[in-house]
Amino acid sequence: MIHIYNDILKAKRENIKLLAILLDPDKIDLKTIDELVSKINQSPATHIFIGGSLVITNILDELIATIKETCSLPIVLFPGNPSQISDQADAILFLSLISGRNPDFLIGHQVAAAPIIKKTKLEVISTGYMIIESGSTTAVEAVSKTKPLPRDNFDYAVATAQASEMLGNKLIYLEAGSGAKLAVPLQMINLVAQNIAIPLIVGGGIADLKGIQSAYEAGADLVVIGTAFENDIHFFEMNAN
Repeated sequence: MIHIYNDILKAKRENIKLLAILLDPDKIDLKTIDELVSKINQSPATHIFIGGSLVITNILDELIATIKETCSLPIVLFPGNPSQISDQADAILFLSLISGRNPDFLIGHQVAAAPIIKKTKLEVISTGYMIIESGSTTAVEAVSKTKPLPRDNFDYAVATAQASEMLGNKLIYLEAGSGAKLAVPLQMINLVAQNIAIPLIVGGGIADLKGIQSAYEAGADLVVIGTAFENDIHFFEMNAN
């Protein structure tokens, strides 16, 4: 049995940095999935996250099953709503959008999803999800109808993360948003990391390997790359030169 959260905790204790590639089913062509998975296998990725703000396609189960044929990385659902649940995955980030005050994304969708998840063998990882202002209106902001936290109010971000940890969440996820103009500020990452004990995920607006390394150095335990890899599956090869 896969114990993804325990592995994340172990990596944090040993100061091993993790990397997830985020795949949006709406932007995947199953006809080219073999090449995509090949590039993932050649990358430094430790996890695959799957999900999106909308997900209007119905290929989720097939996509995950196809990836698993040639890739051994753990697959973690990163759902925008209860329709994005698949028992083909290994785990699910059970997200609560703690940066907003829309009850649907704080608890409503979670109530709808719980009976569905109970029928699967998915490892459930409760996650405090924080959207950070990134210079543009991102898809998650539009869909959730919530405003991101100000990128210069570090104290409020820290207090929000601490409250999430006290409520029992196992991870904190600082998110600038898919295709964000600006990544999460390094000082915010650093202060949040210093003031919580649980692992910290950072994603959105990271465009190159330097950005990944900077997030690690600031305190991120796991960095998520989505749009940059989406736009160029040779991302890791190009950035290594």
